[in-house]
Order: sequence, then C-alpha cells, then structure tokens
Amino acid sequence: MRVLVMHRIPDSFAHYARNIDHDLHEVTYVSAPDRAATLPTGVRATFLDRPGTGDTADEVLAAVAGLPAPDVLVAMSEYDLLAAGRVRDALGVPGPGEADVLPVRDKVLMKAAAEAGGLRTPRYLPLGDALAGGPSSVPWKGRTVLKPLSGASSEGVSDYPDVASALEAGRAVDAAGHEIEEFVDGPIVHLDGLMHGGELGVVVTSKYVGTCLRYAALGEPLGSVQIATPPPLAAWATRALRAVGIHDGPFHLEVILAAEGPVFLEVGARVGGADIVDAVELATGVHLQSAQVRQLVGSPLGSGPSRDPGPGPDERYAFFMFPGHTLGSRHCRITGEDPFRASPLVHRWVQRTPDEPIKDTITYADSDIPVAGVLGPATADELTDFMLAMFTTIKIHPAPEPGEAS
Repeated sequence: MRVLVMHRIPDSFAHYARNIDHDLHEVTYVSAPDRAATLPTGVRATFLDRPGTGDTADEVLAAVAGLPAPDVLVAMSEYDLLAAGRVRDALGVPGPGEADVLPVRDKVLMKAAAEAGGLRTPRYLPLGDALAGGPSSVPWKGRTVLKPLSGASSEGVSDYPDVASALEAGRAVDAAGHEIEEFVDGPIVHLDGLMHGGELGVVVTSKYVGTCLRYAALGEPLGSVQIATPPPLAAWATRALRAVGIHDGPFHLEVILAAEGPVFLEVGARVGGADIVDAVELATGVHLQSAQVRQLVGSPLGSGPSRDPGPGPDERYAFFMFPGHTLGSRHCRITGEDPFRASPLVHRWVQRTPDEPIKDTITYADSDIPVAGVLGPATADELTDFMLAMFTTIKIHPAPEPGEAS
C-alpha cells in the first residue's frame, strides 16, 4: 500500500515509525523545512520537501507530481485537514475530501450540520449577514461571542455584553472569516476519543477548570479534570460526531452542559491539544495519535472500546497550564509553586526557569509556557480542588532577559 504523510505533527507525538510498517508499505513524507527535524528516522521511506511558504495543498501536489497516487493519505494536524481534503480530491485518494472536511473546520457549517442532526447549538449568524442586517436582525439580545470560522485555541475569540457591541467589534475584522453566536451559560466539558465505523471506540469526558477564552484573552490558567461519561452523553456525542461527518478517526468535542441539556459548542476531527492525549492514555491505555495512524493504515487498533477513564472513580487524570503570552515578557519568574510541585497528586510537572524563554503567542505546548503538567490518579473532586488552589496561589511574573539587570 502507498501511504502519503503530510507531515506537521512530530514523530515523537504521532509515532509514525512505530505504527506504520515501513517495510510493508511504500511510505512518502512531504515536509516543510521547519519540520524536517521532527520526521521519523531509521525507516525505509521517501522524504520530499515542500517550501512551506504557499498553499499547503498546492505544495504537496507539486512535491508528489509524477508519483503513483497514494492509497492512504495521513494528515494529523487540524491546520492540514482542508489541504488534505483538496489533495485527496485531486489525486482520487479515498477518505474525506474538501467538502467532507468543511463541517469540522467552518464553525457556521459545523453548527448547521449539528442542527440538522437534531442537536441544540448556540444561535449564530455569519458576521457579514449580521453586519448587513444590524442588531435587529439577530435573533438574540444578550451576551454575544465573536469568533473566527476556522480558528483554534480560542485565538481571535472575544465576547461582548450584547449584540450591538459584538457587531461594532466585528467591523474591525474580516467579516467573511468570522461569525457571531449567542453565549450559552453552563459548564463546558470536552469529550476526546476515537470513532470507528460510526461508533465510539474510545471516549473520555473531562470538565474544564477555567475557560479556553479566558486563557487566550486574559492569560488565566486553564485545565480540565476527567469525569464519568454517562450513557446518555455518550449517545448524544455519537449523534453529534455522525452529524458533522466524523465516522472514523479522532475527535475533540466541546459541549456546554446547559440547564436544558447538552449544547453543541464545536468539534475538531483531531486529537485534543495540551496534555489531553497523555491524560487519555493514562486513563485508558490508548494513545490516540497512534490509534489514529494504525486505523488509517488498516492495522489493529490495539484496544477494545473504553467508555470510562480508568477502572474506577478514584483513578481520574487531569491536565493544567499557565500561559505566558499576555505577560509582556519572553522570560518569567514563578512563585508559590513549591507545595504543589511536591504533591503526590502530580504525575508530571514542567516548569520554565528564568533563563528559558516562553512564547509571546497563544500556545498549549508545555515547552513554551511557564508551567504545565498532568495530575492523577485521584478522584475528580480531589483533582479539581488541587487545581483551583494552584490557580489561586501560583503567580507568573515578568522577568528580565538573561544578563539584564532586574
């Protein structure tokens, strides 16, 4: 079988070398120069370069021009899903084409698909339509969210007390690339796992502590704690995933638990970010990215269904992260962390020293933010209380560049 990998996710995360039999299959990797160092090594494969400066699909098609069409295309990054669809369409490769991918990338089409599947979503409008009609054309009055159609990590998302304020802010952005939606109150959970043949193969539910929006906009810490997945929620999630066309492969589904029942927020046809993959693996024994690769190349998943993390409620896991992109400094000083870092609840703790730079853009990567880690095993209540205490006590301070006077 010919396997084409649109490489962006490092082999240390995707484990291509471990999960694709490179001696059995003809494997070709197409990579931009800034990702070349993260390709697998010691495997029999063809490695092709693309410039990494233009349209991804066009560059991949140019790189593989003249080669036999692949039987399978592997693209694991959310930012490559649409490009992968276009490559499949151009080369006749089985799998989701561009039209199939749009409902998991365009948030208006996404909610429309969920609605068509009989699920409640926040009310919404394309920003251009709302601007043309004015506040009176919007079928809700209160708190309103402005967001990019295809963004991730809440980058570019903002919320306002009313529709008029959101539309005023919307005049400063690209209307064609944004939407507005009503704010629906309630705790937010994320479900992460793998679909197989239209059914849930693996699913773990986690409740956010903090919000992605406040992490992105205000620089507040964020985490989530695994909780049980009741059968009605699992059934609801299956309907939601089918509605947007995710029948096989990974998912990261966000749901508002409103008083009237679940409300579809958004979904990605990829594994969750931050340390979600590690927390899911600790709870279920399934490494989602490995399972995704094996599923694509037709290898056994290596695990039966798992609808609840761990063998019992005392064995939940959690992740947490403190951002640095709003700090105004590429270096930081951390205080208040010592009692937490030494706790037996900590499974992994990653912390920058004053000499190590942090990123000044939004990121969930442990290596680019002041403090991050994984907690557990413990009960959900124990993990939540511990995380809330951390979020109150630990402080991140700007620090001078190494060698500068403080």
